[in-house]
Amino acid sequence: MDNNEKRIWGIHTKDDELFLKQNKIAIGWCEIGDLKKIPATKNDFKAKYASTYPNDKKGSIPVSSGMLFRFCHEVQIGDYVVYPSKSDHMINIGEVIGDYIYEPSQPNYPQVRQVKWLKHIPRTSFSQGALYEIGSAMSFFTVKNYGDEYLAALEKGSKIKPSLDEDETIGATAEEIVESTRDFILKEISHHLKGYALEEFVANLLQAMGYRTTVSPHGGDSGIDIKAYKDELPPRILVQVKSQDGAINESTLQSLKGAMHEGDYGLFVTLSTYTKKANEYLQHTPIIRGINGNELVDLVLKYYNLLDKKYQNMIPLKMVYIPVPKDESEQ
Repeated sequence: MDNNEKRIWGIHTKDDELFLKQNKIAIGWCEIGDLKKIPATKNDFKAKYASTYPNDKKGSIPVSSGMLFRFCHEVQIGDYVVYPSKSDHMINIGEVIGDYIYEPSQPNYPQVRQVKWLKHIPRTSFSQGALYEIGSAMSFFTVKNYGDEYLAALEKGSKIKPSLDEDETIGATAEEIVESTRDFILKEISHHLKGYALEEFVANLLQAMGYRTTVSPHGGDSGIDIKAYKDELPPRILVQVKSQDGAINESTLQSLKGAMHEGDYGLFVTLSTYTKKANEYLQHTPIIRGINGNELVDLVLKYYNLLDKKYQNMIPLKMVYIPVPKDESEQ
């Protein structure tokens, strides 16, 4: 079989010994039983998964059942598998040499395939982009973007040494991580905080920024959701918050302006965007500041550690350092 016809799979596990000493790859979902007993269609796998795990989130059903289907039916003998082991920080590349088998004696990973490990290579030998791809959040997945890099490591006589040149994938990898984080934050806010809940969140964010805030009673105070002060003295900032999906138009901003008194400043916060005319209105009305969804995420990232714990639990983030291109890090 030509290398171009073989698929490359990535897999994760917490049981390095099972994989490396017993020459296996395996995935879990013990309760679902023998996958060969499920009709070999994706819809049947979805139905079986949903009935076996009725408390799982709806969105996880196609993802998890899809991994099970691929592991059982799409993986072919001769395909390659890339497995990053945690115990020794190596990248292990192998070849699938066996069909799917069900091993109920395996307590955590009963869905099994036999493999022949071909090479065990230090992580430092691969580009940051290749390492990021096999750091997928899924247990079992296809390796697409950096497959050629892993195949090159298998070439006869290939002795990989860590490159001393700057890794050109670092910039793209860092950008992808940042964008994924930003997408996650906005999705969590959109999912969990609608209407009055978003008003409470924005008030807490303003408090993290050093403002004193008062949330208006439900039903609004002439359309004003939050009143904010930097200290005991004016100016007063009147805040309107919208969780709608559509773009904010000019007339909505004008209604905020109509509720303001002389000396007031306005702040409009939306999870979406503003229409072209609304943006033009904001440019010509400097006493009103408009914040869109992306700008709200910027503020969440900046003041995350000062947010109320309930919001940190809702948007769980961990402070990490990621590599960036040298010219960017020197700015």
